[in-house]
Amino acid sequence: MITAFISIRFLDILDILLVAFLLYQIYNLIRGTTAINIFIGIFSLYLLWLLVKALNMSLLSSILGQVIGVGVIALLIVFQQEIRRFLLIISTRYIRSRKFSFDKIFSFAEKKEEKVNIDAVVNACSNMSAFKTGALIAISKKSDLLSFIKTGDILNADTSSRLLESIFFKNSPLHDGAVIIKEDRIAAARCVLPTSENVDLPPQFGMRHRAALGITEKTDALVVLVSEETGAISFAKEESIETNIGPNRLRQILEKELALD
Repeated sequence: MITAFISIRFLDILDILLVAFLLYQIYNLIRGTTAINIFIGIFSLYLLWLLVKALNMSLLSSILGQVIGVGVIALLIVFQQEIRRFLLIISTRYIRSRKFSFDKIFSFAEKKEEKVNIDAVVNACSNMSAFKTGALIAISKKSDLLSFIKTGDILNADTSSRLLESIFFKNSPLHDGAVIIKEDRIAAARCVLPTSENVDLPPQFGMRHRAALGITEKTDALVVLVSEETGAISFAKEESIETNIGPNRLRQILEKELALD
């Protein structure tokens, strides 16, 4: 009897590449966080289950199979933040179309988009940097940041450099926390932002840097911060941060990131 060779179709190769891509994205999401240890433990348990099945150890295989079956629900609970970030990446980086919008379909009138006052943000950060005034400014894009806006004091004021500097003045009751800018309005001040779960951050990063990265891990917000210790301006987005930038570089970044879709 002649045994046929294993046939490999194009769809099989595509299947392997897609699985590899998904595993790579999952690794990027949990790299540097405590979730990586949980993932390694679950993966090891799955390999053990496959080995037990191959050895026909029916009792142990049945027990591990039940644990892994229930483990799907446990994964959704344990990795809920990572799953949220993964879905955000899919929606904002891979399937977002600059030419398509549901608002354009269901809107019967032309709606003028209000843009962020970049001059006000840059001038305020430049002045606060000169006087080493700490600041943390989150700018919304697709995400409305409503859950974070509710943690602070609602202002709904026009964006101006004087108002931003007044908010972050060290004797101001609103200086502790973040300012959230939505469109061309300062939506709220003294907002609480989540801190980053990345355990590999440089030791010189303070709470402002960790909060800036934390909000970018969960949303597509842009964050500008000024260090109270050094006066250095930094910019964060998509879980990455660029430190020690000047006003001109900040303006260049904001103009690029907030360009019309």
